[in-house]
Amino acid sequence: MNLPQNPGPIGVFDSGYGGLTILHGIRQLLPQYDYVYLGDNARAPYGTRSFDIVYKFTRQAVLKLFSMGCHLVILGCNTASAKALRSIQRRDIPMWDSGRRVLGVIRPTAEIIGNITQSRHVGLLATEGTVKSRSYDMEIGKLWPDIKVSGVACPFWVPLVEYNEADSPGADYFVKKRVDELMRKDANIDTIILGCTHYPILMPKIVKYVPSGVRVLPQGEYVADSLQTYLGEHPAIEKKCTQGGSCYYYTTENADKFKESARIFLHEDVQVTHIDLDDRKFF
Repeated sequence: MNLPQNPGPIGVFDSGYGGLTILHGIRQLLPQYDYVYLGDNARAPYGTRSFDIVYKFTRQAVLKLFSMGCHLVILGCNTASAKALRSIQRRDIPMWDSGRRVLGVIRPTAEIIGNITQSRHVGLLATEGTVKSRSYDMEIGKLWPDIKVSGVACPFWVPLVEYNEADSPGADYFVKKRVDELMRKDANIDTIILGCTHYPILMPKIVKYVPSGVRVLPQGEYVADSLQTYLGEHPAIEKKCTQGGSCYYYTTENADKFKESARIFLHEDVQVTHIDLDDRKFF
């Protein structure tokens, strides 16, 4: 496969808008690099889709970013990280270009969680797909076998964010319901992972309903810290990441719609280009 070999931007992919919270955290810490963000908004959400479909869609997006010059792609999507990352790393990268890398958002959170929880009881609020995959349970278990993880799916939280209802009174009902459900599962939880990149937008309401003393962890800063460490430990990859401080946005949906919704996550206007992910080009 003939992919561009010149250095290029770091790619960030998400099924929708949530990965913008990951991109924001990364750019806060590592503003010197160039970035390309690709949102597959036309086919979002991924949370309830099967493993095969999430893998297929994520594979298309990663290959598209590779074809745009990226040598390193971050899956800024928990569902894609849970359902597609391992297959892409093991099956596709060796076939496409063994010098390229794809990283997810689950591992960085798993790596630090044992240094944060005191009770060794951790909660997970995520999409149905991420909870059912048990990816957090497995990754945390590898690193911190003494930690118990309890997860609850939050099916209405993503639409609340994407329809700009995160601050509405109606959002309180859905947030409180899932937080209460999680704490009923395990009253000893002292740390809650927000296992969906949309959920930090709901942080004010989540914090409002978690018990006193329970810490809530969004992922952006931990993914950024992990990426900084990764680039330092892998100079061959780091040299393939251009440093011009630019950021370009692409969506499979209407560009104007993306621009409007991106304001919710970034609090700024961005320039967006529509892009197609066509099976016939990649399979």
